[in-house]
Amino acid sequence: MDRVFGDRVGRAATYRDLLATAGVERGLIGPREVPRLWDRHLLNCAYLGDVVDEGASVLDIGSGAGLPGIPLALARPDVQVRLVEPLERRYAFLREAVAELDLRDQVAVARGRAEDVRGEFSASVVTARAVAPLATLYGWALPLVVTGGHLVAIKGRSAPEEIAAAADVLRQLGVTSEPEIVQVGPDAESGTTVVRVARGHGPLRSLPSPGSATPKRRGPWSQRR
Repeated sequence: MDRVFGDRVGRAATYRDLLATAGVERGLIGPREVPRLWDRHLLNCAYLGDVVDEGASVLDIGSGAGLPGIPLALARPDVQVRLVEPLERRYAFLREAVAELDLRDQVAVARGRAEDVRGEFSASVVTARAVAPLATLYGWALPLVVTGGHLVAIKGRSAPEEIAAAADVLRQLGVTSEPEIVQVGPDAESGTTVVRVARGHGPLRSLPSPGSATPKRRGPWSQRR
């Protein structure tokens, strides 16, 4: 704990207690998760610091109970974090947690979806955990990444399959870099699997809207009678 959180380990313990009490009471954390809050949630998220540059700005979309944004902020006092969450009860919890942990100089909270804050907020690193498959997450997150920045998403064992399934979306956006899978933390067993995607320096293209594909022409044999 001390190696990851340093002199902020006491605040990390306070955050763990908030998740175990108010987080459970408000339905943000399942009761079964309480015994493994340290390993599965706080440390799992704090390990992201291994792939975040010094002094980076971070946008955590779909932050929920503050994961991974709050543990990352606690472990990395040098980064500025903005938590973005659309649901009122989660947004309220995040504001209370940031105040309780005395992080208001480092962590801001905004209410909205990733699509809602596009054009208003951006960052050198956009993070997400358990928000959506990569095929969906790319379209939400990459427009929020500044040129030269990265999307850093916590994923599990399905990361290679998600990357393959989302390859067409990345090409449609005009991103030419290949996603990389990075293991952060002490070892593969207790560490965190991260998918990191470089935004690049070129402009992003817009994804086609659902249902916007040009319909195929019907031949005379296919007309309704």
